[in-house]
Amino acid sequence: MANVLILILKSDATEPQIQHVIERVESLGFGAHLSRGTFRTIVGLIGDEQRLQSEPLSAIPGVAEVVPVMPPYKLASLDAHPQPSVVDVGGVPVGGGQLAMIAGPCAVEEPDRMLRIAKAVKAAGANIFRGGAYKPRTSPYSFQGLGEEGLKILRDVGDACGMPIVTEVTDPRNVETVAKYADLLQIGARNMQNFVLLTEAGQANKPVLLKRGMSATIVDWLMSAEYVLAQGNPNVILCERGIKSFDPSTRNLFDVAAVPVVKGLSHLPVIVDPSHATGKPALIPPCALAGVAAGADGVHIEVHDEPEVAKSDGPQALLPDQYAEVAQQIRQLAALLGKSIAPLPASKASG
Repeated sequence: MANVLILILKSDATEPQIQHVIERVESLGFGAHLSRGTFRTIVGLIGDEQRLQSEPLSAIPGVAEVVPVMPPYKLASLDAHPQPSVVDVGGVPVGGGQLAMIAGPCAVEEPDRMLRIAKAVKAAGANIFRGGAYKPRTSPYSFQGLGEEGLKILRDVGDACGMPIVTEVTDPRNVETVAKYADLLQIGARNMQNFVLLTEAGQANKPVLLKRGMSATIVDWLMSAEYVLAQGNPNVILCERGIKSFDPSTRNLFDVAAVPVVKGLSHLPVIVDPSHATGKPALIPPCALAGVAAGADGVHIEVHDEPEVAKSDGPQALLPDQYAEVAQQIRQLAALLGKSIAPLPASKASG
C-alpha cells in the first residue's frame, strides 16, 4: 500500500540525520520518498503496513512525528469500502436509504406485556423489536434482567409478530447463548471497549449493534467496530446514544453531529438512540427527527405501555401512541430525504 506512513522530520534535522532516516527506512525493506519543504522535510514510506507499525520509527534521530496516511480503522473506513454498507437484520435492510426503526422496552418483562408492546410498535412502523435480557446496571441491587428466560420470551414475541429482535450481550461467555436467539447482538456503551467481548461478537454469525461509549471519541468508536470487522464479520451498525456532559439538563449529551462525522469517515450504517441520549420523553421526538435529518440510518427508541411499572428506565420510555406519532413524523421526514422505513420481509410482515 503506497504512502502508508509519513515521517515529519524536526525543523533542525541535520543533513546526516536526514540521510540516516532514509538509510534506516530502506534497511527495513521500505521505499523512502524525500520531500523538502520551506519549513519541514518529510519522508513518505511505502511497504507492508503491519511491519511499519511494529517498528519504533519515532525513535530515529531527527524524526519529529509519525503520521499514518490511512486511518487506523482500516476495515471501517471509506477507503476500504467507498459505498455505504447495508446490514441485513433478520431480513430487514439497514442502510442505503432504508431506516431501522428499533423499538421496545428497556428490559424484557412478562410475555403478555412484551407481546402487547411489540404489536403496538409494529403497527406504528417499527421493524426491529428490542428488549434487554441481560441488564448491566450501575447498582448491583437494580434489576439485572431475566437472562436466558428473557431471551426465550423475546424470541417468542419476535416470532409471533414477525419481527427480528435485538438484545444486549454483556459477557463474552454469553455470546453463543444470545446469538442462538437474537437477530442482532447489541454491545452497550459500557462495553464498547470490552475487546474480548467485541472479538467474540465478531466471531458470532450475527450482525452487531455497537453503541458509542459514554466518553468515547469518534475514532475510539470506529476502532471498536474494527475489532468486530477484523473477525470477518462485516455487519456492524453504529449507534450514537449520547456522551457524558457537564450539563445535567439531559441524561447525556446527544451528539447529533456525530452522525455526519461518521458518515464522512466510515461506510457503516449509523443510527441514533434519543432515549438514552436525553432520558426525557419530551425530548425524544425532536432528537429522533434531528438524527434522521443529520443522515442517520435509523432510530432506537424505548417504548413501554406502563412506564411507571417498568422494571428498567421507565421514565425515559414513550407510550405506544407517542411512538406512533413520532414514527409517522420520521416516515414523512424520510420521504423528503429520499429514504424510507425498511420493510419487514414478506414472510414476516403478516406475522
